[in-house]
Amino acid sequence: MHGRDRLYIAGDWQESTGSERIRVINPATEAVFAEVPAGTAADVDRAVTAAAEALPGWAATSPQDRSGYLRKIHQQLVSRAPEMAELITAELGMPLKMSQRIQAGLPAAVLESYIELLEGYEFSERIGNSLILKEPVGVVGAITPWNFPLHQLMIKVAAALAAGCTVVAKPSEQTPLNAFLLAEIIDGCGLPPGVFNLVSGYGPGAGEALACHSEVDMISFTGSTRAGKRVSVLAADSIKRVALELGGKSAAVVLDDAELPIAVKATVNNCFLNSGQTCSALTRMLVPEKSYHDAVKLALDVAQGFLPGNPLDSQTRLGPLISAEQRERVRSYIRQGVEEGAELLLGGEASPQGLPLGYYVQPTIFGKVRPEMSIAQEEIFGPVLSIISYQTEDDAIRIANDSRYGLGGAVWSASSDRAEQVARRMRTGQVDINGGRFNLLAPFGGYKQSGNGRELGRYGLEEFLELKALQL
Repeated sequence: MHGRDRLYIAGDWQESTGSERIRVINPATEAVFAEVPAGTAADVDRAVTAAAEALPGWAATSPQDRSGYLRKIHQQLVSRAPEMAELITAELGMPLKMSQRIQAGLPAAVLESYIELLEGYEFSERIGNSLILKEPVGVVGAITPWNFPLHQLMIKVAAALAAGCTVVAKPSEQTPLNAFLLAEIIDGCGLPPGVFNLVSGYGPGAGEALACHSEVDMISFTGSTRAGKRVSVLAADSIKRVALELGGKSAAVVLDDAELPIAVKATVNNCFLNSGQTCSALTRMLVPEKSYHDAVKLALDVAQGFLPGNPLDSQTRLGPLISAEQRERVRSYIRQGVEEGAELLLGGEASPQGLPLGYYVQPTIFGKVRPEMSIAQEEIFGPVLSIISYQTEDDAIRIANDSRYGLGGAVWSASSDRAEQVARRMRTGQVDINGGRFNLLAPFGGYKQSGNGRELGRYGLEEFLELKALQL
């Protein structure tokens, strides 16, 4: 049995005050392969106390000193990337080839971006007779999800540490092992005790204790909208700052002059990435009514390349879902789509053939989806694409905005100017135009019930800064 038996608090590996253990299950084999402590409220309190005690010293360090520590961590992340990728594939089920590039590679790139940002960032400025200071917000509670576990953790940790904050991290109980490996790396890099602390545990226990702790100055949370609402309620009692990156139901708007094969291929690839377990996934494809049948044929052709399989096989592009519970959730939405009258074009709720073990779901595509259907409104978090036809450009924008979410989106057109005009009318935090690449320096976050606050780049750094004005 692999796993960890201690929490990382105040620069030391400490036993939990509780005896409960969290079993970590490999979603491809359904086998328990590790255990970690189920941290308690008392453990969280110890970690927060350590972070609060370390705060004055860490906040007083220069940006250059903080950058030096982050550079050491980055070097170790890069050197241990193969180990990290294999670990996350075992926890999550993402195909190893993708984990190497995304789950292990992306966090290192995020950290590097903050190292570079610190080199030129000004933490003060003069405005008239005032000196404006940008100071660390304080002790940060970072609560992170399971779908891109180290990436989501690093987005918060890198920015918070760069800003001069101290951190208590609570990773998802379903994918906690990568966070322990990060803590091991941090410990080996000599970060002052208490600057980074790790408490594994369940949301109702450790997570809620962190969200309502009076000495935590800020909660940065990524997860479901339902859980984000709970975090907000708990944090309100102490008026702490809350940053939320929540759910999404992003639309890819394919305009009538777009290169249809390219647009459809990119949308299907995006929707099925990480088995659809991506908050910004393009799960609604909006196509002109006259192009509907062509779009369907193209989507089905692309989807043939997403056969579910063993994540360790280099040919696999679609791994399992995270858990049996998540698999049943996705299957229930597929059933609901059929019941509400959508046309099941590919896949369905039956288990994929030849995979007796693992939480697999077939890649699924629905056609003739109406905007009000559950599969067009709810975040499914599985490999399920809804194809919706529209009549006019205004109609497409109305459908795209007909969602309680607003995290991601895409527009495809032969005219980049036309695509940009449509993107400007979409109420969502990030829009890809004609396949524009993900940018680590651009703000990431959402409108409406997709959350508040932004991550990445200087926008992410500034989430962890307080403003102070000195009148001179």
